[in-house]
Amino acid sequence: MKRLILALDVYERERALEIAECTADYLWAVKVNWPLIIGSGLGIITELRQVTGLPVIADLKLADIPNTNRLIAKRVFDAGADYIIAHGFVGRDSVNAIMELGETIIVVEMSHPGAEEFIQPATDKLIELTNELEPFGVIAPATRPERVAYIRSKLKPGIKILTPGVGAQGGRGDEVLKAGADYVIVGRSIYASENPREAARNLHQEIAGV
Repeated sequence: MKRLILALDVYERERALEIAECTADYLWAVKVNWPLIIGSGLGIITELRQVTGLPVIADLKLADIPNTNRLIAKRVFDAGADYIIAHGFVGRDSVNAIMELGETIIVVEMSHPGAEEFIQPATDKLIELTNELEPFGVIAPATRPERVAYIRSKLKPGIKILTPGVGAQGGRGDEVLKAGADYVIVGRSIYASENPREAARNLHQEIAGV
């Protein structure tokens, strides 16, 4: 079972496609964020799906009023995205506007230190929202496995946990999977390495037995 997601946080279209293609054998999905979309255009989502044959996650962290979220999500899903990541703190109506159009992943906690200031105190309410709406999954921090375990204990069965922060931010894939994550998200440790394919293979092997 493949549980590795590549966070393709680069600007250049050619580089993105090359890295995605050479690592695809070890990935469950490719995640694109604003740097790649700004640098290469929305069409990169379509191209990544064609090149890899894998699901594409659009990590836009949408956080606007329902109509704006709906307008953005429509174009992104039309481009071929399989999932969109959204913030839940804007409320159920804004999240529902995305979910009406396609599979959604809600941020319940983030991996950077600053997340402890404002997002972590709201985690319980965000989990409640998630359990009510039942999206595909949530984002939780690989940098804090104990928080992943807590979030898993509160989530309804079947809701997936995707965890950024493995590698450059200090998280370990095996630890966070044992804590209850379903997928690990890795960026710089793969795309910034001298051999992205080898880096992806090593990470895949590291977590394969968990």
